Order: sequence, then C-alpha cells, then structure tokens
Amino acid sequence: MEAMDLRREELRSMHGAACRVKAAGLCWEELGCVNGADCRMKAVDLNRGGFRLGRNGAHVWGCWQGASHGFKQGSAGCVHGAVCSRGSLLFLRTTSKRAALRSLQGSVDFPAVEFEYGDTDSHGAELAELYSYTEEPELGTNRRCFEEEFCPQELDTAQQRAHVLRLLEGLEVVSRERRLRAARAILYLAQGVFGDCESEGDVLHWSRHNSFLLYQLGTFSAFLELLSMEIDNSQACSSALRKPAISLADSTELRVLLSVMYLLVENIRVELETDPPEWKSCRETFRTELSFPGRSDEPFALLLFTMVTKFCSGHAPHFPMKKVLLLLWKVLLFTLGGFEALQTMKVRRREELGLPPLPEDSIQVMRSMRAASPPACSIELAEQPQKRGHRSRRPLMKQDSLDIYNERDPFKNDEAGVDEEESDEVDGGIEGELDLMERDALLPAMPAQRPPIERVSFPKGLPWAPKVRQKDIEHFLEASRNKFIGFTLGQDTETLIGLPRPIHESVKTLKQHKYVSISDVQIKNEEELEKCPMSLGEEEVQETPCEVLYRAMLYNLPQYMIALLKILLAAAPTSKAKTDSINILADVLPEEMPITVLQSMKLGIDVNRHKEIIVKSISALLLLLLKHFKLNHIYQFEYVSQHLVFANCIPLILKFFNQNIMSYITAKNSISVLDYPHCTVHDLPELTAESLEAGDNNQFCWRNLFSCINLLRILNKLTKWKHSRTMMLVVFKSAPILKRALKVKQAMMQLYVLKLLKIQTKYLGRQWRKSNMKTMSAIYQKVRHRMNDDWAYGNDIDARPWDFQAEECTLRASIEAFNSRRYDKPQDSEFAPVDNCLQSVLGQRLELPEDFQYSYELWLEREVFSQPIRWEELLRYQ
Repeated sequence: MEAMDLRREELRSMHGAACRVKAAGLCWEELGCVNGADCRMKAVDLNRGGFRLGRNGAHVWGCWQGASHGFKQGSAGCVHGAVCSRGSLLFLRTTSKRAALRSLQGSVDFPAVEFEYGDTDSHGAELAELYSYTEEPELGTNRRCFEEEFCPQELDTAQQRAHVLRLLEGLEVVSRERRLRAARAILYLAQGVFGDCESEGDVLHWSRHNSFLLYQLGTFSAFLELLSMEIDNSQACSSALRKPAISLADSTELRVLLSVMYLLVENIRVELETDPPEWKSCRETFRTELSFPGRSDEPFALLLFTMVTKFCSGHAPHFPMKKVLLLLWKVLLFTLGGFEALQTMKVRRREELGLPPLPEDSIQVMRSMRAASPPACSIELAEQPQKRGHRSRRPLMKQDSLDIYNERDPFKNDEAGVDEEESDEVDGGIEGELDLMERDALLPAMPAQRPPIERVSFPKGLPWAPKVRQKDIEHFLEASRNKFIGFTLGQDTETLIGLPRPIHESVKTLKQHKYVSISDVQIKNEEELEKCPMSLGEEEVQETPCEVLYRAMLYNLPQYMIALLKILLAAAPTSKAKTDSINILADVLPEEMPITVLQSMKLGIDVNRHKEIIVKSISALLLLLLKHFKLNHIYQFEYVSQHLVFANCIPLILKFFNQNIMSYITAKNSISVLDYPHCTVHDLPELTAESLEAGDNNQFCWRNLFSCINLLRILNKLTKWKHSRTMMLVVFKSAPILKRALKVKQAMMQLYVLKLLKIQTKYLGRQWRKSNMKTMSAIYQKVRHRMNDDWAYGNDIDARPWDFQAEECTLRASIEAFNSRRYDKPQDSEFAPVDNCLQSVLGQRLELPEDFQYSYELWLEREVFSQPIRWEELLRYQ
C-alpha cells in the first residue's frame, strides 16, 4: 500500500499534467488498483472536454485479467495494473498480454443484435405482457369461478354456446359479486381453459378458439357496457381518492373486464393461414365494429383515450393504466392496420392520385441493411498515423496508438472532439478512447511481412434511391438565375434560357429523381380549396377508420397527447420520483408489501417490467397515429405533431435516451417461469435470489429495443423538414446523446439515429464534423441522399433563428384553416344564407339554459336596457 501511495502522489504531481483515465469506453472517476486493493484516486483534476494529455504524454491505464466486463460506471478494477509517467512504461505483469487484450477488446465491442422489427412481438409474448407477476394468484381464482359454474367435460359446439350464454346472463344480475364471478369464468375461457391443457401451445390454441366463440355470442358488447359502468362508477373513484396507497384490489373489476377485451382483440387480430372462413368473416366484422361507431357516436378507441385523460387528471387514480394502454394500442393496430398494411395503403393511394410508384419498399430495405461493422483489421491503421488536430501535443507514435482499438467501432472515437459544453450536459462516459498499452501489446507481435488481410465487402451502391423535392429544384434554379442572369422567374422550372450547359444537365438530373409525395398533393389541394371554396364545391372525404378516429379525437386531442406524455415520463427509466407525478403502479403493487428479500426482488422486477410495457405501448400507439394520420391527410399529422411538440415530446425522448442505452436494451426484467402461459401448465420451481438475478438467456429485451426504435421514429417524424424543431435538438445538445445510441449494433436503430444526426449536422459547426468523420461516413452510407442538400458542409443556414417562430405560426394557421373548413361546417356561417324576415327570426324557438330564469333580469339589463339603440341604422334596414 505504501508503494501505491507513492505512485499515486507521483501521478498527481506530474508537472500539472491533466490525465484522463479511460478503459472500455466508459468514464472514470476512481481507480482501483493492484491485486484487489481498494486504493482510490478521485479524478478531480481531469479535463472535461475531449482526450487531453500533458506535454510529457503521461498515460494511466487500468486493466484487468479474467475479470468480468460488467463493472460499475465510474470506477475501474485494475488487477495487474501499471502506471506510466513522463514517457516511462511499466508493462503488464501478466503471464499473457494477449489474454488481457482479448478481455479488454470484448468489453469494447458489443455484439450485433439479431432483431427483426415488426408490428408486435410473438403472440405468446404479447399475451404474457398483459399480466403482472403480482396477478399470478388470480389465474387460480378465475379457474375456481369457472368450475363452480361448470364441471369440466367434453362438449360439442352447441353445448359450448349454451354454457357461454348462461355465463353472459350472469353479467346482468344486480349483485356486484355475482357479476364479477361470471366475468372471471369468462376470462378463464378466454385464457384457454389452461386447467385441461398439457402444453403452452394447447393453451394458446384454445384461447384463440374460445375468443372467436365468445365474440360471436356478443361477449365484447356485454363487456363494453360493463366497462362504461365501471368508468362512471363515482363510488370507486372517490374510494380510491381517499386511500393513501392504491393497490391491485382497487381495480379488480376493471382489470378483469379489460383482460377479457384485450384477449378478444389480440386473438382475433392475429391472422393464421389455417383459420376457417367463418373466423375470417368474424375478424372483418369485429374490425368494422371497433372502427365505426354503432349505437354510440364514438369509436371504441375514444373511450380508452377518455380513460387515459381521466386517470392523468387525478379523478380516477385506480385505473389499471398498463392494460388500458395495451388494449388501446392493439385496437388501433387492429382497426388502422400495421406497418405492412400501411405500406400497401400508401401504394394504393399513390395510384389513385396518379403519382409514380415508390422507388423502393422501405420495410424490405431496412430489413436487408446491416449494422455498422468494424474494419477488417486494426493493424493497417498502425502504419498510417493520423494527427487529429491541435488538441493534443503527443508524439506521433503515441498518437496513432490511440486509434487502434477505436477503429474497431466506427462510432467509438468520434466523441473525442465534442465541445466542452456538450460533455458538461452528458455523463463523462458517453464516448471514450482506449489508451496506450494495446499498441505495445500488438507491435512486438507484428511480423516483418504482413500476411494478406481479408478485405471488408461493402454492398454495391447505396441502399436508398435519392429524392428531390419540387422546392429543391426551384431553389437551385433561383440561385443559378441570380448568379448568371441577375433575375428570377418565380416557380418556373422549365425555362433554362441564359443558363450554361452544366446547369441544364443538373436540372435534368434533379428532375430524374424528383419525388412528389402524397403530402405535397394534399397541401396543394388544400390551398386551392382555401382560395376557391365556392367554385370547387364540397370536398369528398372518404369515410375511413382513420378519418372517423380523427374526427372523434379532434376537440380533445391536445389533452390526449399531454396525458400520454405524462405517463411516458412517469415510466421512463431516467425519471426521478416526484410528489406531483402520477402513480402508474396502481395495478402492480400488492395489498401487502413484501417482507422478504426474495419477494422484494420479485416485486422490483415486476415494477420495472411494468414500466417497460407502458413505454412500449405508448411509443407504438403514438407512432401508429402519426403514420396513419400523415397518410390520411398531412394536416391531421401536423396537428398531432404540433401538440406533441408543445407538450415537450422532443426533450422527453432525449431524456429517455440520456442513459446507458445498452443496459436498457439488454435488461432482464422478466421471470420466464412466471410468464403466461408457461405458469399455467408447468409446476413452478422454487425461486431463489440467484435465479431472479440471472434472468433469461436472451441477448436483448425485444420490447425495450422495439420501444427505442419507435421513439426514434417519432422524433424523426416530429423534426423532419422543421428547422425550428431541429434547432431544439441542437439546443438540448442531442448529438452526444444520440451518438451513444449508435453503440447498439442494430441496423434499423442506427439508421434513425443517423437521420437525426444528419438533419442537425449543419448546425453543429465545422469542428464537430471534423471530429466525427466516422459518423459522417455512416450517414453517407445508410441515410437517403437529397441531391442538393448540403448537410455535410453547409455553413449557410437556409432559415434564420427569427424565422422559426413564424414557421410554426404559419403551419398552425394552415392547420386551423383545415380543421375549420372540414370539421366546423355547422359553426361556419360565412356562406350561409341570411334570414332578413323579422317575424321568422323572432318566431324561432331557442333552447335556453336551465338557470336563465334566475338571471333573466340581469341579462335584460346588460344586453337590452344598457345598450344604446341606433335608430338610424335600424330604420335604414326597414
């Protein structure tokens, strides 16, 4: 220990050199060293911006041999450590340098994630996420309620129908307890009568079979009426408000009803090739019933949105929000259609509008893309030292040794040039560079003649066809005419007189890649309708499920978006508990809190899993709404987008990603033996703290990676072609946060991160671009190109900061004009005929409020007696 104290003092007094302790790309504040001794050194004097060293090139490197890579951020274990100062090196005292090098390399390179993005996870996983582990005892309760009414035996279809009808009659009794028992028995049917099944496949099969049977006998309509009754149950709401802590027991009836409805929606929604014809017709009938209002004036999704806003307002804190959000997501997915259905609708809509077909299928392109792969060998880079600016004055040999490991990950060493302002906002371990010793371990092993190195095979061509907007061609011609002629011709893109030949060729190339979107056509039609409302007449609006939903949501849509973002904020892993935040754990906390360590661990896993499922459902349903509204009409999409932006959706998503995103994606907050339907057909093993901590064997958590991609797609949709919102990304210092997400080696996630980095590159300055050339190369390789977009170097910004507010205001005015013209027809009396007959006007019957008779005299005094009568104007109109 005395020797270590001497070395520590030597390190601190190295001529004032600022030393950075780095390993495995993480930030360090402490250094533990030499054979497990806990000798700590606070890195108080470390510089905060990039990798900076003193004049003498002193380095500190902590390394470990045989130790696990999952150490805590902020400290490094150094087993056979070495400290080098003023250019002298103390080499590793290990029996094998290569073993230590491989251990260090493994901690840097995250494996590629084999993930296929889709509408949902597997059918069994989606059903399992409906239940929390705290609800496991209720599965047995449902079975007992069913067996009290019916002895299990083989029945034909007619007998099954008769028994279901008898259970449905039990839902109409006055007694609340008897209604609940009947609902639990129906829930046991929808769960697949697992007591008579021998395998998980049997449970899922009978769950689907019984769901179709229950729907055909009117179960969904009966449960919809019960759900409306429970929502309006003021006694349950007031009881929950009086309780200091809400638990599962406060939402028993609601959870049973929502579980049955979710199972019906999910089982009927999933299509299989073996489905009989009557099931297919049943599916279409159910979709129509959910999409278009029948007896009520609102679709079923609107009732669920109302539950969300009522919960967030604090009037109904006992609502089981996870089940509500899951059901809402699946209803939207069922009625509006998933991503492949959306692509089909987009192709059909372009054909109807007479537009050329899409240049490629975006879903297939993204599925064929690969994540960023490392170069073939880092030895090549050792022979080509590159100086990276004037920040470091190290000798050349030491400089190029720093890049050996970093070349293994294309995004690893880009963060070295991040400004000090950015690194203040983000944890010091956003991006890192490894130090000197790998050079010393590799160079002695290099042979005199280098063996042939396997080259990386890059795909031929770029994955996306380039696109050009009409506006881009107009801007290009405007700039060319100003330069060569001295005047412009407005929006004329055909006249090229006076322009040199290369400009002709450029315009020809731009027009070859011109892309006209459905949104462009819709905006143009809207402008024409606004200019000529009388001559163009009424617009024919197709009655689609998306149109019906938007019309129903329109007047309360801001409240719906705010409520969803409130819940998303409460469920985000980076959020801190606050007294004024909403309680989203009401449907996961038991009545009696755990008393043992094992129970506490189980509840902790359940709570984390509960939050992850909420994030997954909100991100998926918001993305579905944005994509379908954009296809239906661009201003519907813009209306939702603006309210999401006004509700701080952009900083919320950035806050979500300001964490160790790799840890979030690989989190193991699940207990597979307790998942439905496994727990219903297998004997549960004895759970131990070790088994709970180990988790499952999956490489990643599907729902968390799905949520991350959805949130990135939402952020892309909110900021695309919006300079004001892009500046929000810059102001909130999103670049280092997004670059951390590039560590996840999944092609689709990397693509959307690179898109977000591309749109703000021109605002980040030359130094950022110079320091992040690998990220720039990845953007060029993976993101679609716009022909004359100067994203890579553009120092001249097209929009000035003072134009940003005007841009949003103009967009808002267009949205309000669209909503007023299409949806406010009764109130819009500008073109309505005027009744000039005094007798007919006075003879109209007006509905007066009930309390009008009490305030009639005040109204008469204010509106009649106190107003001067302008007799001249009155006589003029006689």
